[in-house]
Amino acid sequence: MISIDIEKKLKAYKGEQVLKIAAQFANGSITKIYGPSGAGKSTFLKIIAGLIDPEHGKISVDNLVWLDTATKVSLSPQKRKVGFVFQNYALFPNMTVQQHLEYVSDDAQWINQLLVIGKLETFTSHKPEYLSGGQQQRLAILRAIAIRPKLMLMDEPFSALDPKMKSELIPGLKSLWDELGTTVLIVSHNPQELEGLTASEMEINPM
Repeated sequence: MISIDIEKKLKAYKGEQVLKIAAQFANGSITKIYGPSGAGKSTFLKIIAGLIDPEHGKISVDNLVWLDTATKVSLSPQKRKVGFVFQNYALFPNMTVQQHLEYVSDDAQWINQLLVIGKLETFTSHKPEYLSGGQQQRLAILRAIAIRPKLMLMDEPFSALDPKMKSELIPGLKSLWDELGTTVLIVSHNPQELEGLTASEMEINPM
């Protein structure tokens, strides 16, 4: 169980707003997160991952405290071992597809399985600049899942994929998440793009 109760100030065109979220996510669950632009959806994921600190709050995962502002506990992102798909992919320009996956896993069989699911097995020697936007996005997803995370955070992860590729990729990802028991939070500006993925929904609106 992931338990989150956080409060973070946001700078918005309307002035300062406060992102307040109290929620629990069952292990192995998938949740679609949506809300208006600037609502703090990406910020919420980064707080969970330990990339941003909230003013107040607590995050615990299976009774292990990741964050508690009252006692000044804050595990580093490395210790949280979250799989994170960034909106801008955050790929390494000097690394090939193969090297991106080998950077986080030394299991050759696992890497090959991921390449097949992402349909990148014929692009292993390509660096990001020689990949299309959709291929880069798929690589970002594969790299995030390569660490076999118990928690996966995805920020607009399918925005560059056409409907056919998305419909082929999602069942493979879902199978891996089920196998790993991964809890998944997916931020999307377009809930319709996640059709075919059975999940609960959560709306974020700052105050």
